[in-house]
Amino acid sequence: MTEGRSSSRSGQGFGGENLLFLTDEQLRQGIEAMFFAYRGFTADPDRILAEMSYGRAHHRAIHFINRAPGTTVNNLLTLLGVTKQSLNRVLRTLISDGLVESRVGVSDKRERHLHLTDAGRTLESKLSDAQRARMRAAYKDAGPEAVQGFKKVLETMMDADMRRAYANLREIGS
Repeated sequence: MTEGRSSSRSGQGFGGENLLFLTDEQLRQGIEAMFFAYRGFTADPDRILAEMSYGRAHHRAIHFINRAPGTTVNNLLTLLGVTKQSLNRVLRTLISDGLVESRVGVSDKRERHLHLTDAGRTLESKLSDAQRARMRAAYKDAGPEAVQGFKKVLETMMDADMRRAYANLREIGS
């Protein structure tokens, strides 16, 4: 076994820290890093959305409708974990602004299937391009092992239901 592999398995990592037994201070630093990284990750889309008087809820709806065209309102409610009232307010705005269309279900007329319009796809692309550029640069700087480790940490932090929803989205995108 190589020394690098042995070191990795024993939990030794950055600066010789034992990453299997993190101190409260190291965990606090990780929590704060996530807060600041999220601010950076959302900064560019927030600026674009602000010009339209939209917020992050609009972004999340647009993102997931794009990822699963034809998704139902109920599926979107489950994915986003928001109240029906909150989602309806966001969807009403997106529909009236011509970014999303709601189609009646074929097999169940009570269902509403959501699709982005051309304008909605254009906005989604603009928002995602900004985030992809930031992620691409960070991944490139961090390297492949860090990318895999980061992905593993994020997936492990998810609740089981969210991990299943995430896996389902990954299947859709494959």
